[in-house]
Amino acid sequence: MTNELPTGLTPEIVAWFAANIDGVTAPFHFEMIAGGHSNLTFGVTDANGKRYVLRRPPLGHMLASAHDMGREYKIIAALSKSNVPVAPALGFCTDTAVAEAPFYVMDFVEGHIVRDPETAAQVFTVEARRHASESLVDTMAAIHATNLVDVGLDELGKHEGYIERQLKRWYGQWNAQKTRDLPTIDRVHDELLKRIPPQGPATLVHGDYRLDNCMMSSSGDVVAVLDWEICTLGDPLADLGLLMVYWTGPGDDPSAWAGQSTTIEGFYNRADLATRYAQVSGRDVSHIDFYVAFAFWKLACILEGVYARYLGGALGERSAEELEPFNQQVLAAAANAEMILDNLK
Repeated sequence: MTNELPTGLTPEIVAWFAANIDGVTAPFHFEMIAGGHSNLTFGVTDANGKRYVLRRPPLGHMLASAHDMGREYKIIAALSKSNVPVAPALGFCTDTAVAEAPFYVMDFVEGHIVRDPETAAQVFTVEARRHASESLVDTMAAIHATNLVDVGLDELGKHEGYIERQLKRWYGQWNAQKTRDLPTIDRVHDELLKRIPPQGPATLVHGDYRLDNCMMSSSGDVVAVLDWEICTLGDPLADLGLLMVYWTGPGDDPSAWAGQSTTIEGFYNRADLATRYAQVSGRDVSHIDFYVAFAFWKLACILEGVYARYLGGALGERSAEELEPFNQQVLAAAANAEMILDNLK
């Protein structure tokens, strides 16, 4: 018998799953894998023990262009024809009689999601941590090397002006959600706009590429890249800059990003990531400090949105003191962006 459904799933979704996903056997067991402000992810196990993953938008308010299930499904289905490891796409539903929002189903990929140093130490040997660092960079380079025409993603987005478009998008979201004025955000936005390096040919850009958005094997291989919801076409160095912001290696200064899983022995430092990427991709990374500054600024805008939703009760009743760490991350990310730009002058 199907278990009690987690919030976000309905009997109609279960019936659609049984009727439209090849080879499944009822009854099913459902569990939430990830929720919160991002897309909701559910694990599904059928009567034969076969596992699947179901993704749907978050409940309640959604920002414009975010959480587009059809777009995300199109991307992972297209990338199954490339060298980028993704979970196989199995089915997509847009029928409002089934659910109030579109959702899709993909195959379950066995592996580890590493979000903290304790998990990294348990899952990886020292050598596997080094290999994981390399595989993460090499997989990002494979994303950027994808032949857009061959996989049918050449019209996923505009090709030119990626950083300008990103600055406009995230500054708009900052102003729509900000909990107070923060002049650093305004100053950095204006300075970034003046300093945008020339963009080369557009590539696929993941937009949120980091270790915990990849499924990893115990040996350190990326077995599936996850969370394609803000993927578009643009400047590949933006992915590298953001990865370096999310990443703190054993010898690196701390980042504004709180989720640090790569600080233990064996992992690359940030500079090693950039060197590896330049070698594998053949791209010039001499302007990487600009992209890191942009990534810190973008992170501040993203975290402000999270902070605003939590202040609005998305976590239930929380005191200002409990939520202060989110505020501090926003301030630190903005300050880091400005410091890097000041050093470039």
